Amino acid sequence: MTSRTPRTSLIKRSGPDEAPAAQNAPDDQPPDGGDAPPPRSHRVWLVLGTLALLAAGSGTAWWYTTRNQVSTDDAYIDGRAVIIAPMLAGTVTDLLVGDNQRVRAGDVLLRIDARDAIAARDQAAGRVAAAEAQLANARLALELARITYPARLDSAQAQRDAAQAVLTRAQADLRRQRALPPPATTRSSVDEATAGDAQARAQLTGAEAAIRQAEPVALNIAQAEAQVRELEGALVQARAQLVQAEVNLSYCTLVAPQDGWVTRRNVERGSFVNAGASLMALVSREVWVTANFKESQLDRLRPGQPVRISVDAFPGLALRGHVDSIQKGTGGRFSAFPPENATGNFVKIVQRVPVKIVIDSGLDPALPLPLGLSVAPTVDLQ
Repeated sequence: MTSRTPRTSLIKRSGPDEAPAAQNAPDDQPPDGGDAPPPRSHRVWLVLGTLALLAAGSGTAWWYTTRNQVSTDDAYIDGRAVIIAPMLAGTVTDLLVGDNQRVRAGDVLLRIDARDAIAARDQAAGRVAAAEAQLANARLALELARITYPARLDSAQAQRDAAQAVLTRAQADLRRQRALPPPATTRSSVDEATAGDAQARAQLTGAEAAIRQAEPVALNIAQAEAQVRELEGALVQARAQLVQAEVNLSYCTLVAPQDGWVTRRNVERGSFVNAGASLMALVSREVWVTANFKESQLDRLRPGQPVRISVDAFPGLALRGHVDSIQKGTGGRFSAFPPENATGNFVKIVQRVPVKIVIDSGLDPALPLPLGLSVAPTVDLQ
């Protein structure tokens, strides 16, 4: 049987003042006697140099990849927002849309009380009927005038001829009575012949006056024609009033002018609305991006260049588009209070110019883009 050596005999004890040999060795000399490592300062410079090279390489790569790109964060989703306003005042009787509801062109949005408009339409229709009747009567009178006035002139001329014949006969009778010797006639016969002559002269005078009255045939017919034209104008006016009344009646029903979404609705059923008051807005489906680039970024910016668009609200939505147009003026030039650089002290401020960017692809019907959302377009200048 093999005897075991006590473990205490194999352990070398050291006194309290003694330190292990490894602890007494210098830091820069390994215990195994290998090559000494470089000093600590050299390693720091090596790390810093490596980091500097990496930064320079990254910067160079970033500059190379972005040197033909311009971007801005002063951009937002833009679109058409049509303000819905009534053309006449009245009480809302029917409200057929709600907040943010999608509608199509021609859909009824609301109705205004139309009783006053209906009454005005009926009055205008009555005026049209009366004007039509008056015009028909005037046209008949014109046809009668074209027949009556020439006939009246002919009749007057015939009466004059008859009166002239009667006068000739009366004058002959008077001459005969006066030519007879007094025993062959009587005073009564002479007086009768004299009276007949005077009566015949009076009838001839009346016939000649009737001729003078009947002679302006053309003027009388022209007067009848003018009456017809006057009533034709009155009929046109009455019909225009009827059209206006029908238009006013149509204003009582407000319909959607285009497809879109109802936004900012501030009217309720029973509300009294005034003409021109904003009741709601209708946002169209077509949207684009309005990007305000700095004036220093416009050097190579041209219509048709491709654009990548990121939307802050939807990071996963990647839109693609192109530059459509560049506004012919800075935003400050068209503001309510444009700057007056010719007065006071001048401080140069970098101006921004709105650029319209049309979205070509990437839109998701399930992710609507409300107007005003912030986006970040990047334009490829190549």
